[in-house]
Amino acid sequence: MAERHIVAMGGGGFSMEPRNPRLDDFVLSLARRGRRPRVCFVGTASGDSDYYIRRFHEAFPPSRAAATHLTLFDRKVSDLKKFVIEQDVIYVGGGNTLNMLAVWRLHGLDKVLRAAWNAGVVMAGISAGAICWFEDGVTDSFGTPTRALNDGLGFVRGACCPHYDGEKERRPVLMRLIKRGFPSTLALDDGAAAHFVGTRLAEVVSSRRKARAMRVEIKRGIVVETAIPVRYLGAGK
Repeated sequence: MAERHIVAMGGGGFSMEPRNPRLDDFVLSLARRGRRPRVCFVGTASGDSDYYIRRFHEAFPPSRAAATHLTLFDRKVSDLKKFVIEQDVIYVGGGNTLNMLAVWRLHGLDKVLRAAWNAGVVMAGISAGAICWFEDGVTDSFGTPTRALNDGLGFVRGACCPHYDGEKERRPVLMRLIKRGFPSTLALDDGAAAHFVGTRLAEVVSSRRKARAMRVEIKRGIVVETAIPVRYLGAGK
């Protein structure tokens, strides 16, 4: 089996930090093709927003990557498995996680992504594109209030909570969920990204000096936040 990578971004990347390429450069560094890796943007969570897709291509010009995108609301690709496995990186955008997963399953993309991951294609994404790889997550896909997803792909065990510092309701909602039996959760600030090799958390990297990552779980009836070391990708500490 090829080496498998997942990069789950709590926030950041080209859509949130257009002048800070650190997280996206990190993702590209994992690609099996070193020069001009093939990167496919999947914007299902935003309804295949033309604006989002255009921003992706602006961020990944030919000098940086061989960029393409996959739309499912106006599907043009007949053989999804062949198309996806030919990529080096699948980059999943943010938006509505619940709707995204439902559409993926209708098209069979969930199974295709797992096959591609097992074949060595890097799986990466922000927000919805971070939550989806886990068994569960904290999401606003149902509107307000923010709540549990209960429907992830399960490539990685446990749950993910993005925007831990960027959206004020995320932390208190996660605290309540954990008290009610929610699984151990990886909470990521904006600018923090968790890198998994296989299903093991290899490290957390960041595009911002103060971005944090926490393991949030219940111990002896008390919700505990345990800081995870974060490696800043910029110069200096």
